[in-house]
Amino acid sequence: MMISRHDGAPIMRKLTLVLSCFLLVIMLAACSSDKKTPSSEKSDAKPAAEAPEYITGRAAFQKLFISARSFATDTKPFRLQSGYVPDAPSAEGKAGIWRGYFASPSKRESKAYTWSGVSGENMPDRGVSHGTEDTWNPSNSSAQVWELPYLKIDTDKAYEVAQKHGGDKLTAKKDAKQPVTFILDWDQHESKLLWHVIYGTGMTDAKLRIAVDASTGEFVRNEH
Repeated sequence: MMISRHDGAPIMRKLTLVLSCFLLVIMLAACSSDKKTPSSEKSDAKPAAEAPEYITGRAAFQKLFISARSFATDTKPFRLQSGYVPDAPSAEGKAGIWRGYFASPSKRESKAYTWSGVSGENMPDRGVSHGTEDTWNPSNSSAQVWELPYLKIDTDKAYEVAQKHGGDKLTAKKDAKQPVTFILDWDQHESKLLWHVIYGTGMTDAKLRIAVDASTGEFVRNEH
């Protein structure tokens, strides 16, 4: 029995339609594989580096003291110290790392807290972190607690005073990158809360140390 041309036409049209659909699927699959989905682009992108944060001593103290209150209800501060960060704007009284030391007279214990606004190798974690509890001796002259109302002057003002008493000679050159460290503690002999503005990364390499009254902002003495 012979098939006429009219009988074979529908079959050819079906075969052509199936083949066209098959080719279209292949082309769409190829196009989609060349394009990254938004989720894949997001996973491949590197996270943007968080900008460093620098704050003054009083601003850091407030952050640290809030956390230290969880240590004991009678928590009192006895020392605050900035950490050295090369690019910190010391002329504004700011630092990227601050460490606060607090004591509980009732527990006879102390605990250190650190605030960090910078990231990098050998840097503490950003935000506030704490150390382990340690013994505290109230007769230790270097760990005398003080009351919060004594702290009225911030580090930017303390730096200005120090500059007028010899610090300006160390920072006179525009290209000079003179490290400055700030330490806050109670002076038993003066019965005052003092800011120590140290021109150096610490006591060991200090070129100049100026003591400033943290309550009045007045110059107290040249310590070096």
